[in-house]
Amino acid sequence: MNHINNKIIAYENLRKLNFEFEVKFKEKLNKVLENGWYILGNEVEDFENSFAAYCGAKYCIGVANGLDALVLGLSVFDFPLQSEIIVPSNTYIATILAIINAGHKPVLVEPDMQSYNLDAALISEKITHKTKAIMPVHLYGQIAQMDEICEIAKKYNLEIIEDSAQAHGARFNGKMAGTFGRIGAYSFYPTKNLGALGDAGAIITSDESIYEKLRALRNYGSEKKYHNKYIGFNSRLDELQAAFLNVKLPYLDKINQHKRELAILYSTSLTDKVVKPLEIQDGFHVYHIYNIRTERRDELKAYLLDHGIHTEIHYPIPPNKQKGYTHFFNKLSLPISEEIHSTTLSLPISFATTITDAKIVIAVINSFF
Repeated sequence: MNHINNKIIAYENLRKLNFEFEVKFKEKLNKVLENGWYILGNEVEDFENSFAAYCGAKYCIGVANGLDALVLGLSVFDFPLQSEIIVPSNTYIATILAIINAGHKPVLVEPDMQSYNLDAALISEKITHKTKAIMPVHLYGQIAQMDEICEIAKKYNLEIIEDSAQAHGARFNGKMAGTFGRIGAYSFYPTKNLGALGDAGAIITSDESIYEKLRALRNYGSEKKYHNKYIGFNSRLDELQAAFLNVKLPYLDKINQHKRELAILYSTSLTDKVVKPLEIQDGFHVYHIYNIRTERRDELKAYLLDHGIHTEIHYPIPPNKQKGYTHFFNKLSLPISEEIHSTTLSLPISFATTITDAKIVIAVINSFF
């Protein structure tokens, strides 16, 4: 390491991130233990009500994780098996895995190079008589082109299932992520802006019939104990994780504001020799991830590590190049997605990352160039 940085800057430090919540976490833990109710109790109900209200939706259904939120969100519609679902080609593999696990076919559409989200202009050409839904992903914390996507969905009579796993609190035209279609799926994986202390997820909707069916689907397809109305799942938000989320939800806006402050600092101070993310007009980006792009990505990552700065790549391998998915995509070439995956680098932007940390990261990156 040289004089620019003599400390270690983690990409994410979950211990530090959650430190200010520890006392309340322990109080919640004791309360759950005292109650002796561990599955679908008051903490889950309280969180569902609070998160639905936060998002501006009528209902929330807590599930085991973000992947299950997507699978159940697809399953509730009873699409014919092997229906085609439009999905961005540069998403995290969970979005695509959910479509496959629900018995359908992912149809990859390239992203817009500026927002990294699904390019609405390319959707219509991929729609066939088998297409049943669009699954936009609000990647990195920025909402996709939902005005245009909603118009396309309406034109072709398609459902919208939003993958909002990275977009807690993100807005577009005043509407929250997950509220543009009938289904919004969330993950509360520990590194998310609203993170639990383990796996957790939720689905939001304002459709009462969908809400009732999802409540049954997550619990073995049962509306009444031992009476199974649907072929369901075992995917319930854990009572203890819901308790922890109840502690953190009131702080979500504070967490998002901190990440936005770091993002502004990066965007205004980093050299123009890297491509910085752009905020779309009328959008509110919550920067779950702050990514830059450079052809010298691997060199820069190594240089930063030499200076004690840890970074991540979201994601190093595009879905169409993943070994386990070869037969789904048949050597499909997706040059925009592949360029993003080969040049992107994610900088520290945690609730635990300080302004001083970010200034050091900026200084080291600028010195590299």
